[in-house]
Amino acid sequence: MFSPTILAHMTDPHTMGALAEADVIGQAGAPGEGPFMRLFLRLEADRIAEARFETYGCPVAIACGSWVTQWATGRTLAQVRVLEAGDLERVLGGLPLGKEHCAQMTVQALQDGLAKAGQTHNPIRRNES
Repeated sequence: MFSPTILAHMTDPHTMGALAEADVIGQAGAPGEGPFMRLFLRLEADRIAEARFETYGCPVAIACGSWVTQWATGRTLAQVRVLEAGDLERVLGGLPLGKEHCAQMTVQALQDGLAKAGQTHNPIRRNES
């Protein structure tokens, strides 16, 4: 049984698809080799200006990616960095047995993207010509 929050995000994912203007791409798993999650982050200063996701199509993974990218948009990197898989499971109203890896995979992809942002992002020069 799916919670109303999971149902809402899996039937109408808000931010699904690649983001051509992404500054960083965080990933967990590998496409074509089982479950994967890819998060695209466009940064402005120390905030996530836009976030999108791609996953392998599992309804729970879609819900996790949709919720995280929607939640992260507009937040600072420091605010987003504290999200843990258990937090995601709770906010989604619990995950079906055996689908806990979807929350873990989504948070791992987010952390991977944040780590890359810390290595490559210049928050002062982003919008200057």
